[in-house]
Amino acid sequence: MASILITAFEPYDQWVENSSWLALVDFTRDLKAGQEVTTRLYPVSFDEVCQRLKKDLAANFDYVLHLGQAPGLSTIRLEAIGVNVGGSSHEPGERYHKLVDDGPAAYHSALPLADWVGQLREAGVPASVSFHAGTLLCNATLYMTHYLVQKMSLKTQATFLHLPLATRQVATRNKEIASLPIATSAAALHLIVGAIAKLERQYDPKLA
Repeated sequence: MASILITAFEPYDQWVENSSWLALVDFTRDLKAGQEVTTRLYPVSFDEVCQRLKKDLAANFDYVLHLGQAPGLSTIRLEAIGVNVGGSSHEPGERYHKLVDDGPAAYHSALPLADWVGQLREAGVPASVSFHAGTLLCNATLYMTHYLVQKMSLKTQATFLHLPLATRQVATRNKEIASLPIATSAAALHLIVGAIAKLERQYDPKLA
């Protein structure tokens, strides 16, 4: 059975809840027996996330799924690429900087994201593949995961899932904002974890 780390983020700014954590909590309520899943709640801080990642990745998980909230999205977005650029949304672009000096310009996830998106859509879950995770903490988390996996010579494969706001987060707001029910985002996680199990069976006939 594949070992999987799934992370989510704490609330930030105006948001008293974070849809990534809401979905992860709901997901854990219906874990199947034998599924080797570890969950983490990360702070919204680059330095702290890097420290936590280095400690967590040392367990050499088979897969890492990072979750983050993305207000305005109407689909679950699977991020294919993390870039070596970071900055604050309050800074002009020219003040953005490299995340690490000795890393490549970008890392590309080796996971079958397009296949997973197809399966999600067939299950009635709106989803898409994105080739740019932005330049904020979500991108940094994806990039630094690949960077640390390479530096630490780990087997881990990773991606980042941007989740829309949960419907309950926008229900009382006086403007229209795209959202998904928590149960839908959690169902997407179950489908992807199930797809990982099938992927493992392809490589190891003993698991079939």
